[in-house]
Amino acid sequence: MTPQQRKALELFFRQLAETLNESGLDQRKVLKPSIQIPWSHDSIKNQLWRPVQEAMVNKESTTQLEPGDIDKIYEVLMKHLGEKFGVNIPFPSEEEVYYKGK
Repeated sequence: MTPQQRKALELFFRQLAETLNESGLDQRKVLKPSIQIPWSHDSIKNQLWRPVQEAMVNKESTTQLEPGDIDKIYEVLMKHLGEKFGVNIPFPSEEEVYYKGK
């Protein structure tokens, strides 16, 4: 994974957390039905991204990802969230990473 891809991935986690929270889709709605838990960067990474990553590319850490792995994982995650909850956000562009990913 390149440094730019790492920044884009971190920005994506934050943006997805914000989008899910703003859509009223807290963790209770997506994962655990009994308690309202807002999303954060870390919960997106650990509860949504990492399980898909481990299942698809058999790598535990995002630091182990190859450049092509991110696109594959992103597509599967967004397909699921789009079909089930109507949520879909674009992966951050280089410009967004530069301006927002700091």
